[in-house]
Amino acid sequence: MKITIYGGGNIGTQFAAHYAEAGNDVTMFTSKPEKFAKHLTVVNHDGQILHEGDIETATSDPAEAFADADVIFIIVPSFAMKKAASNVIPYVKKGTFIGIIPGNGGGEVSFKDAIDKGAIVFGLQRVPSVARLVEYGKSVCATGYRKTLYAAALPKKYTEDACRILSDGLQMECKALPNYLNLTLTPSNPILHTTRLMTLFRDYVPGKTVYQYVPLFYEDWSDETTELLFECDAEVQGLCRELKDFDLSEVKSLKVHYENDTVEGFTYKIQNIEGFKGLSTPVVEVEGGYIPDLDSRYFTADFNYGLFVIMQVAELVGYQMPNCKEVFDWYQKIKKLGYGEFSYKEFGITDKGSFEKFYKQ
Repeated sequence: MKITIYGGGNIGTQFAAHYAEAGNDVTMFTSKPEKFAKHLTVVNHDGQILHEGDIETATSDPAEAFADADVIFIIVPSFAMKKAASNVIPYVKKGTFIGIIPGNGGGEVSFKDAIDKGAIVFGLQRVPSVARLVEYGKSVCATGYRKTLYAAALPKKYTEDACRILSDGLQMECKALPNYLNLTLTPSNPILHTTRLMTLFRDYVPGKTVYQYVPLFYEDWSDETTELLFECDAEVQGLCRELKDFDLSEVKSLKVHYENDTVEGFTYKIQNIEGFKGLSTPVVEVEGGYIPDLDSRYFTADFNYGLFVIMQVAELVGYQMPNCKEVFDWYQKIKKLGYGEFSYKEFGITDKGSFEKFYKQ
């Protein structure tokens, strides 16, 4: 198949190596095509090659990248999804598969016009593994590959086809989700990152507060964060029950996902996940100490295009989420201007009826 990867970061490089290894004609669409080698590798922490393959080309030309593609993977932060859609949609045709990795953050709505043209939009519930670039355009280190992937498509009837595309290219089992809302409402980073940031920086006042010490993001995870996370997680599960016309059984509680339903057990599990070790909290060093890095994707993506998407769904169906609202309202007080937010209304989804019509197709 002719595969185009939109985005040359961690997961984009990983996907390119996998799909090239599987014998596909892979094109990288990136703003820095000159930095991409033909041969890409996925390695482990010891530098041993896990997967490798040769891409056909890297380009910054949309026509070259998208016009003849059978499958286009969109692997960019959620805040870049609208721009990605504007670059891709002019070139898609009936039957083009557009994969959003991962599938939450509102990306499916950004590609609403592509669906109207006869394209198929699909997404993964979670990325295949933790991945970190070793060298841009050449190699990525991957740890903790999942046993099974889960995917859904719009229109729904193409979900099995999307699963085959993913399983064939990634050499991993991929199972169908009941509908795309199981991706939209997946509470991973929108709950995990946002609750952690609030408990770390609850007292932060821009221009006034400076921290002498900032804990590691995961290894120093606190029971306070877990308690707030559990409250927000329960609200997401309540929202799923409110959406009675959809099978949302695969929007798993984070207690289930991390196999811990006690505060102490959950905290210990997060602190000891191998792929999370050593990851720092997003901060900027200033005179006298540190302040939160409000330009980090942990803020600009996971609040504006993560938690806020879930809250808009709740608003459309009339469901209250007080703990999630508290977390988002805290962010509103400290956020930097200039970063956008996902909006269903921008794409003509303004009430429960239009919301359900889009996700039932």
